[in-house]
Amino acid sequence: MELPVVNEKGKFVVISDIELKKESMQDFKKWFVESNKVVSKFDGFIARRLLESQDGHHRIMVMFRDSDSFSKMRQTQEHAAVHAQAVQFMARPPMPAFYSVVAE
Repeated sequence: MELPVVNEKGKFVVISDIELKKESMQDFKKWFVESNKVVSKFDGFIARRLLESQDGHHRIMVMFRDSDSFSKMRQTQEHAAVHAQAVQFMARPPMPAFYSVVAE
């Protein structure tokens, strides 16, 4: 699946560095695909991807229409449940950084 083309300034992106427990890697990948079915239903959702660097480090990238729609999603019970499940696969909590798309 391709990421949608972003044509306007102001798209909201969160990139979280994560450290997965070595024994949970395959289960996390399967869980991530399934959890996308929950997250993708939120208003303003654009994309969510699990990234892996060549040296085995992982990041999660989430794109929403704007920071307001992302913030509303984070206040839901569904997000709380997804987040609680995610951290069970991790050696430490995710470290997010927040961005706005300013050019393409």
